[in-house]
Amino acid sequence: MNPGLLYAALAYALWGLFPLYFRQIAAVSSFEIVVQRCVWALVVLVIALTVMRRWSWLARVMRQPRQLAQFALSALLLSANWLVYVWAVNHERVIDASLGYFITPLVNVLLGYVVLQERLRRAQVAAVALAGLGVLWLTVQAGQLPWIGLVLAASFGSYGLLRKTASLGALEGLALETLILAPLVIPLLLWITSQGGGALTSGDPALIAWLLLAGPLTVVPLLLFAAGARRITMATLGLLQYIGPTIQFGLGVWLFHEPFSGARLVGFALIWLALAIYSAESWWMARRRAAAPQLSTA
Repeated sequence: MNPGLLYAALAYALWGLFPLYFRQIAAVSSFEIVVQRCVWALVVLVIALTVMRRWSWLARVMRQPRQLAQFALSALLLSANWLVYVWAVNHERVIDASLGYFITPLVNVLLGYVVLQERLRRAQVAAVALAGLGVLWLTVQAGQLPWIGLVLAASFGSYGLLRKTASLGALEGLALETLILAPLVIPLLLWITSQGGGALTSGDPALIAWLLLAGPLTVVPLLLFAAGARRITMATLGLLQYIGPTIQFGLGVWLFHEPFSGARLVGFALIWLALAIYSAESWWMARRRAAAPQLSTA
């Protein structure tokens, strides 16, 4: 088996299992969790890049104000995404959070059309329309927009768009984002701790250990994803990405027993159908592109 499949699948599985981790630290406020996650992820990234001797990119990026501004914006989008996701998990809204990552690929299609002027194929238009119908159904059924899913999809889709046009790899990019956030999150963590109400002063050793684990839990899936992405096609990677929200959805329904009525299932079914159309068309187009050079040389 191609090891890239295993690396990417493990990355997505770990991301899908994140609700289990955040439930362990539910006693901590969502805001403090995100602050601690940024700080400890930075510590792990600094150690990893130092061991791998991969700091040469930093001097180059520091001389490019436009790149720094782009990564500052992506850092804000990523931290906002983390905050909404952690809040959703700790307020028993895991199913709503999974919705966001189910529709993210279709948000990416829309962003490509609006921002990058990419042409939409018929199947993509049909998929986006079906997903929009699913969101509309969920809105009517609940009496309000599924704001958690929409915010998560919009923030992560916009983050992906910025990173797509950036010059750094996944590991270096996250390191730069956490470095940019460091002047904000480190003083915040020190202030929260100095007030006596933070988890580092009032929490028990087990809770503190769980919080420190946020660093490697943020970085390890990213390393696995980067290793997998280099070894498999984008079409395969696109299909594997549904592992994460599928696991989250299963946790929300069967482990956390969040309410999920038949009427709500209709909305999710429309979105799943949209994803099936989108994925099948993407896989078919990838096969056509791969076959084209062989036909031209035959």
